[in-house]
Amino acid sequence: MPVTLHHVDRARWEADAQTRLDLVRIYHDAPDDRMPPHTVEPFIERHLNAQHSFACGLFNARLLGAVALKEADDGAWWLSDLCVRKTTRRRGVGSRLMALLVEQAYTQNRVLRIETASLPLADRVLLSKLGYRPVAAPAVEPGNPPTSDFVELDPQGWHAP
Repeated sequence: MPVTLHHVDRARWEADAQTRLDLVRIYHDAPDDRMPPHTVEPFIERHLNAQHSFACGLFNARLLGAVALKEADDGAWWLSDLCVRKTTRRRGVGSRLMALLVEQAYTQNRVLRIETASLPLADRVLLSKLGYRPVAAPAVEPGNPPTSDFVELDPQGWHAP
């Protein structure tokens, strides 16, 4: 499935009715325990109002998957809320979307980060398989080991897919 990368920011959201429809459909397909249907549009609006964007997988002029993307002060991209349309799951859309983001991060010398504190174990295992590694944060108290509530992928440290 030839999925390509498509970014949705506030301008694209407002200008393109099909983009709005597709992005809402993607997150409506999320499991209810992750995103109840009534929270989808406020979730998208919160991200766009905060100047975040969505990196999306595009196939046949339709968005099939999305991940929220927030640029940090240090230029790293924080990713959250990856979701793929139910009808296209298990076809590599999510993996391809993540690989395309890695390629783009590689060309732009960016680091990708994902918070893990609230992720289920299965999601953490998937991130590990994709090459994301915990990053040690400074110890909060003397004598306690450093901990991390996020994983990081530095595309500069390995070959682009």
